[in-house]
Amino acid sequence: MTMREKENLTRLGSAKTEYPKDYDPSVLESFSNRHPENDYFVKFNCPEFTSLCPITGQPDYANIIISYVPDQRLVESKSLKIYMFSFRNHGDFHEDVVNRIMKDLVALLEPKYIEVWGKFLPRGGLSIDPYCNWGKPGTRWEQVAWDRMRYHDMYPEKVDNR
Repeated sequence: MTMREKENLTRLGSAKTEYPKDYDPSVLESFSNRHPENDYFVKFNCPEFTSLCPITGQPDYANIIISYVPDQRLVESKSLKIYMFSFRNHGDFHEDVVNRIMKDLVALLEPKYIEVWGKFLPRGGLSIDPYCNWGKPGTRWEQVAWDRMRYHDMYPEKVDNR
């Protein structure tokens, strides 16, 4: 039995990729963490993220950054790409997008810690950069979540290109 079969990964290695027409968290897949005793960050950057404004239907573009400390499961990257693509025709406010992504990944992975940061390109001269995080309740990661939220963006980046 291959690792793909053992982990029931249906998208990885598939010759034909099906892309959802709208937001679809069911495409997310995970696999076993081979090092659950270690605390380490996994970081994904999605610099070509697109979604739609729920009011005007105009496209919104962003770099979505997902960082998490896995527990027993990790997200399979191809399924994450397909999931992120599923927002392409979906209307949601920027703040809803990052919270939805975080909550879907918490439900799938039950990580020790996760944060999602959206750096949206401006429309109408204003860019929006929502940030959310979550730490597993009852663990030290709950405090890490609070500390990172409390000190988030204390030294904001210079924004001169968007």
